[in-house]
Amino acid sequence: MARRLRWSLPLLMSASLLVACSSEDEPDSTPRYTQPSDAGTEETPSTGTTSAAPDAKPRVVRTVATDLAAPWGLAFLPDGTAIVTERDTRRVLAISDGETREIAVLGSLPQTGEAGLLGVAVSPDFASDRLLFFYLTTEDDNRIVRATFDGTSLGQPEPILTGIPRGFTHDGGRLTFGPDGALYASTGETGDTALSQDRASLGGKILRIDTDGRPAAGNPDPSSPVWTLGHRNVQGLAFDADDRLWASEFGAQDFDELNLIEADANYGWPKYEGKGGSSEFTDPQVTWRTDEASPSGLAYLDGRLWMASLRGERLWSVRVEDGRASDPRSYFVGKYGRLRTVVVAPDGDLWVTTSNRDTRGTPGPKDDRILVIRP
Repeated sequence: MARRLRWSLPLLMSASLLVACSSEDEPDSTPRYTQPSDAGTEETPSTGTTSAAPDAKPRVVRTVATDLAAPWGLAFLPDGTAIVTERDTRRVLAISDGETREIAVLGSLPQTGEAGLLGVAVSPDFASDRLLFFYLTTEDDNRIVRATFDGTSLGQPEPILTGIPRGFTHDGGRLTFGPDGALYASTGETGDTALSQDRASLGGKILRIDTDGRPAAGNPDPSSPVWTLGHRNVQGLAFDADDRLWASEFGAQDFDELNLIEADANYGWPKYEGKGGSSEFTDPQVTWRTDEASPSGLAYLDGRLWMASLRGERLWSVRVEDGRASDPRSYFVGKYGRLRTVVVAPDGDLWVTTSNRDTRGTPGPKDDRILVIRP
């Protein structure tokens, strides 16, 4: 089970695990991305295998940051400042008033596959406790840490949940606070598929904890942080207007998934990829072929989920109503390259990060960037 350890900065790990086509977002052999000449141009949605949007089309209205290196996590402070993590450099950045500045580096590692500094979440009580939460990889594990931010610099990180399995691939890493005040975290199975069905392991799960790292009140097992199991590699978490939790998940070779998350449900990996039709497991509500998606970040806005896609190099929009997801539509296909994270900004626009400098993309001269998209 999870262990509580003191924080240590030596974070050297070896990239000893290599997985072929089961990595989170295996690239196409021929890159499709070309640097757009005008980031503010409205994009026509892709028709592909889904319906094109007949109404208002999302468009990029500006770029708020350039020359980043694989930005992964993004969350907003109450004053509108954006906190951004870079996976490979381990930098924590603050973006406000058009300025990007470094506020911390959490450890130091060479580029190590899908591991690194991943998700970030802002405490619901930030105005009083000043706490930020991060998901990161050490030489021993993946872990969740917290640190205070005084507006200028980050305090000493404190680990609150440790012992999450780490790997060269499938490290999960998304963090989000729910309407219930609990912190939800997605973990991967690191390529060891047996971990997903092992309730004693924190790998291949969605976890639910309090701000001290303890299992949140109401968990299926009061002694465990495990909320759901049977996941391969969830990298997107979002709550809808009815406080339902949704998750986007990488498939292996056939299907990526959008799942409605319910306590103690089993989502079938590795027995099923996509829909299995077994009463023992919970089927996804929407699936995609892996070349159309390889989904990462997920956000909810005005009746639709917005999902960033890596290998698919597009932004997906999916209608959500009464706990059902339908009508997937794709936008910006191939225009901005690999898209990693999507978050709703305080003004109602979407902030979307590119991920073309993550060793699997084809960077343009301004990559990586954070785009502001008006739905």
